[in-house]
Parts: sequence; C-alpha cells; structure tokens
Amino acid sequence: MDTQKGEGLGRLYRDGHRGRAFFWFACWLALACVNGRAQDQQSPPAAPPANPQPNPPPADQSPRNQSPQNQSPQNQPSDRDQTDKGTTDKKDENANPPETAGEKTRQVTQQAEDATKKFGEEALVKVRDWENGWLTGPYVSKTRKLVPMTSEQRRQIYLQQTLTTPSAYVKRMFEAAFDQMRDSPPQWPQGWGGYGERFASREGQFIAANSLAALGDAALKYEPRYDQCKCSGFASRTKHAILRNFLTYDQSEQTLRPQWALYGGALSGGLMSTVWKPHPRNAWANGGYAVLGQAGYGALLNFFTEFAGDINRKLGARRK
Repeated sequence: MDTQKGEGLGRLYRDGHRGRAFFWFACWLALACVNGRAQDQQSPPAAPPANPQPNPPPADQSPRNQSPQNQSPQNQPSDRDQTDKGTTDKKDENANPPETAGEKTRQVTQQAEDATKKFGEEALVKVRDWENGWLTGPYVSKTRKLVPMTSEQRRQIYLQQTLTTPSAYVKRMFEAAFDQMRDSPPQWPQGWGGYGERFASREGQFIAANSLAALGDAALKYEPRYDQCKCSGFASRTKHAILRNFLTYDQSEQTLRPQWALYGGALSGGLMSTVWKPHPRNAWANGGYAVLGQAGYGALLNFFTEFAGDINRKLGARRK
C-alpha cells in the first residue's frame, strides 16, 4: 500500500513537471511570433526608384527623336567661342571712341536745344491770351461773327469783366497808384494805408459803374463786348477802336447805337464814390471825371484789344 502510494506521487510529480515545461515552451513560442510580426511591420518594403533611368542607347545608335543640337554637340559654339564673339562685338563698338563720344554729345546737345525751344513755345502759348486775363477782357475776334447774347452769356461777361479775372483788379491797382502819385484826395495819407484806401475807392467805383452798365446793356439789348475790326491798315483799325468806345451794336448786331449804358454807368459810379470820399467833395465833379476817364481809358483799352493779336505774333506766340 505504501509502495502504490509512492508510485502515484511520483507519476503526479512527473506529469506536473511535463505540464509546466509545455506551458513555458508555448509562452516562448508565442513571444517569438509576436516579435517577428512587430519587426515585419516596423521595416516597410523598400520603395522603387523615383526616376528610373532608361538604358542608354548603344554607342553606334542615336535616338530618332533627338534634336540636332543633342545629336552633334561638337557643332555647338562653345563658351569660349561665345566669349570671343562678345569681345569682338565690343571691340567693334569701341573701335573709335572719339567719334562715339562726339555723336553722343551732339545728340545730347540737340535734345537740350529741342527741349529749350519747346519750353519757350509753351511759355509763349500760355501768354498768348494775356489780353483776356490781364488787360482787355472778353472780346470778339475778327474771324468770328457777332450773334445776339443770351442772359447767361451776359452774366458770364459781367463776372469776367468785374470780379473773376485779374484785369478787374490789376487796372484798379494802377489807377490807385496814379492817385497816390497825385496825392488825390489829399486827405488820405501816403504809404500803404493811403494806397489801400485809394484802391478800395477805385474798386468800389468800378464795381458800381460796371454793374449799372451791364444792367443797362441787358435792358437795351446792346452788345457789351468789343469786336475787332474786319478791316486792314493801322489807321482804319485805330479809328474803329476809338469809335467803338462811343458806339455799340444793338440786338441786330448790325446797327450802331450810342453807348448810353456804358457812360451812364460811369457817371453813376463817379456820383456814388462821393459817399465814402472825404470832404470837401463834389458829386457832379466826380461823375464828370469818371465820364472823361471812361472816354480816354476806354479808347486806349480798345486800341490794345484791337492789336493784341499782332502784339502776340511779334512775341512769337501762335494761337492754337
């Protein structure tokens, strides 16, 4: 009985030992399989080459589609040949430096001369209408036909003659300077203060006279502009300029009428100037002087207007 018990224990021991050995062998095999798969996943297959180069053609054959430049590189100009050619071209260009420099100097001189001439012509063209902005004001040239004016045109003429052009102020500046030299009126002092008073007086008298003259011309439908003579000759044109200071066209632009509105405005402006002039003052004397001033100054202004184009041509300014 004891012997059987000992054999049973020995068999049990041997069976347990074999079971443990088999278990550890199975574990080692499983670990080996897992490690092998992990290594396979971590090392991806090698990619094929990006740009596989085709096999070069044999030495005794050439591709059919190859360009002549690639077929015969010996026929191409080498870098040395191109450098030699560029050097030769530069030598040809600089073969005669004095002549090249002289030609460039002549070109620069010609360009400067042309630029100076163009600048002078542009300057003369800009002053070709000096008579419109600085002296005479609007007028009708001999090449244009007189046509009756609209109310809007009359308004524009009035503004140009009275307020919006330099001539409306430059003329009064000269008149004030003349009064300053004559010390008229003597109650006003010399210096810039007295000159300012004389200029303001002249400007106020002119605005009053021109405004009344424009209203009278509009009411009578008289022509307020000077028209250049269509005649020729210095004497005939001078006579026309003087007469047109006393006569103007009516609505028909053919019949001449006395300048009632022009001289009526001048008389009224002279009378009104006594309002701000110092005592003693004589209204009718101021009005009479204003009429005489219009007769003399108006004739001189018409003379310049008549010959303005000739003066411009003498200056070299050509009309557009």
